[in-house]
Amino acid sequence: MANPTAIMADRPIDDAVLDGLRAGDSVEITGRVLTLRDASAARIASAANLGQRLPVVLEGQVLYAVGPSPAKPGDVIGSAGPTTTSRMSRYLPMLLAAGVTAIIGKGELRGHDAAAFVQHGAIYLAAVGGLGALLARHIEAATVVAYEELGSEALYALQVRAFPAVVIIDRAGRNHHEIARAQWRRDQPARHQAGERKTHGA
Repeated sequence: MANPTAIMADRPIDDAVLDGLRAGDSVEITGRVLTLRDASAARIASAANLGQRLPVVLEGQVLYAVGPSPAKPGDVIGSAGPTTTSRMSRYLPMLLAAGVTAIIGKGELRGHDAAAFVQHGAIYLAAVGGLGALLARHIEAATVVAYEELGSEALYALQVRAFPAVVIIDRAGRNHHEIARAQWRRDQPARHQAGERKTHGA
């Protein structure tokens, strides 16, 4: 298995790096990442639609769909596993049009949601669900930058180090979920034949 591609998120990700990523590639992200949840996404969309100044610059940003749990004493952050990205699908076109480079989340995106990434030259990444406590170990700092009244759905700036994720949709529109399903279907006849051989040989 190839080593993960290092992505530096303290500055806009180089086009060469984005172009070189393929669906299914593993990456490790280091730098500044902004959180995103239903309520904060709605606030950002409302401000954008009204022509108001946004609380953060979205151009070149990496967003992480997460609502972290409260930190225990001495910890930077609580459990920080990904939330389902499709819950915020209505906001994706606006965020990507504003220059967001990558979104980290969980679950599959289809149709117009997936096409929006290709249209704007962005990538969709998935973090592993169910490992919120382990993922939190890759977060070195967490600061609320807007909408503090929203609690866990406030807009946070996270400083992450070697945060693991997998490319689901790359810039060319290749979709890791679709590729995996196609491979599974191609392998089915071989699995069936192997099963028959074991049955007859028993």
